[in-house]
Amino acid sequence: MTELRKKMIRDMQLRRFSDRTQESYLSVVTRFAKHYKQSPDLIPAEKAQDYLLYLLNERKLSWSSCDVHANGLQFFYRVTLGRSSTFILPPRKHAQRLPEILSATEVERLFAAVSNIKYRVILMVAYGGGLRLSELVALKVTDIDSQRMMIRVEQSKGNKDRYTLLSQRLLNELRAYWKIYRPKTWLFPGKTPDKQISESCIQKTMILAKIRAGIRKNGGVHVLRHCFATHLLEAGTDLRTIQMMMGHSSVATTARYTRITANRIRCTPSPLDLLVRPSQV
Repeated sequence: MTELRKKMIRDMQLRRFSDRTQESYLSVVTRFAKHYKQSPDLIPAEKAQDYLLYLLNERKLSWSSCDVHANGLQFFYRVTLGRSSTFILPPRKHAQRLPEILSATEVERLFAAVSNIKYRVILMVAYGGGLRLSELVALKVTDIDSQRMMIRVEQSKGNKDRYTLLSQRLLNELRAYWKIYRPKTWLFPGKTPDKQISESCIQKTMILAKIRAGIRKNGGVHVLRHCFATHLLEAGTDLRTIQMMMGHSSVATTARYTRITANRIRCTPSPLDLLVRPSQV
């Protein structure tokens, strides 16, 4: 590892960047250096702007991906190198796509399609607690509070702790899983007990389960978190409670799920049904 890379890592750690952000920014600078075949500290800032245009116009990367590259390069130049350079892309509206929510029946089919209890329980925890993928792999055995019927989510997005639901059904499944696997530290260890299970492994499980269950809707493991919020809303749970369990900083973020709740749509009469047909006059 070069001294420059060590310094950038140290700079990010001092600012308490998440592991995911650190990996992303390091990857950005590495690709930038490979593109120009030079050490990144020798590349002038003007070329960084040219590189962003290359990503937009030739590589055809999405606007959000280019934002990540701009932020990573800006941090590298301004903080690690101590140069006053700014790479800000002009604001642009991002396409807003609603997730494809699984019905309760489809969720049950999904679980039934996973024969291995460990991987079935992983998907059940994702849905039953509304967890992000990164939160799922970071769960420890001690995070399951069976006395208070809660799941503790430690130092998640925004470096915040929170608690979410632990249903009796999920607790029963977790106990059956524990009797077989006896995890010690990580609730879902990887190939070795001292390592977490990989995110890619869980995503593969989700993909295979959807195929076996005959589910054609889009979305990986994160769709189960969307289902958690949507199904709770449809059951009458208030937005503020869902916000706390999901770890959203603003209730406005949680309120987006009101756009996809089936109850609101089903309970709204269609204008077609409101028409008076000639035969009824």
